[in-house]
Amino acid sequence: MLTIVPEPGFRPRCFALVPCAGVGERAGAGGPKQYHPVAGRALVAHTLEALGAVTRLAATLVVVSPGDTLFEQQVPGFEGPRGWLARVGGATRAETVLNGLDELLSRGAQPHDWVLVHDAARCLVQPEWVERLIEACDDDEVGGLLALPLADTLKTAATDAHGRARAASTVDRSGKWAAQTPQMFRLGLLGPALRGALSNPETAATITDEASAIEAIGHRPRLVAGDYENIKVTWPGDFALAERLLRTRG
Repeated sequence: MLTIVPEPGFRPRCFALVPCAGVGERAGAGGPKQYHPVAGRALVAHTLEALGAVTRLAATLVVVSPGDTLFEQQVPGFEGPRGWLARVGGATRAETVLNGLDELLSRGAQPHDWVLVHDAARCLVQPEWVERLIEACDDDEVGGLLALPLADTLKTAATDAHGRARAASTVDRSGKWAAQTPQMFRLGLLGPALRGALSNPETAATITDEASAIEAIGHRPRLVAGDYENIKVTWPGDFALAERLLRTRG
C-alpha cells in the first residue's frame, strides 16, 4: 500500500485537472461533446468557469488530444497564470489523466500537492461543491471524491428472444454510492496508482475513475456528499437538461 506523508509544515497546493480528450460517442453530438453548445457556450467553458472561481485552486490544467484544433476557439482567453493547456491526451481517460499528472509535475507541482480531477462534461459543477470536497479531504491521508448514495432501485438486465431488455433481478442498493467528480488525491499517490493499473491489461479495464485506481492499491477514498445537479452529460437528452438548469441559474 503506497502512502504519501507531507513533511511537517508543508502546505500542499491544489490543482484541477480536466481530461478533455474524449470524442463523446454516446452523447450523439456529432463531435466531441465537450465543445457542444449549451446555454450559448461550449459545454467545457461552463466547467472551466466554475473551476476558475475556486480560490483554493492554484491552477486548472486542461488535457486535450494532440490533434485538438478546437479548444482555443471554443474557450477563448482560458490560458493564463491559472489556466493551463496541454496537448498530451491519451487513448483512454486514465492515460489522459496520467499524462496530465506528468505535465503538472513538469510545471512545478509536487508529489504532496493535491490534484482534483474533474470531468469536462460535468458542466453544472458549482465552486462551493469543489470547496466542500477540498475542506473535507484537506487533512485526509488518502483523499476522496464527491458522490451520492443511490436512491433508485437497481435492476440487472437480461435480453429476451426478441432482443429486448428485461429486468432479471433487483440489486441491493444499501451501501452503494454513485461516484461524481471532482476526485481529489495527492499527485504522488494517484500517479503511481494509475501507472500500475495501466501496466496490466486486466486491471486497466477496471479503472473507470481515479478512485478505482486508488482502491486497487488498498486505499479507501473518502466519500463526500455531492449534489444531484452535478450530472455528467452523457446521453443526447442530457444536453437539454443541462441547458435548462444553466438557464434557470441565470
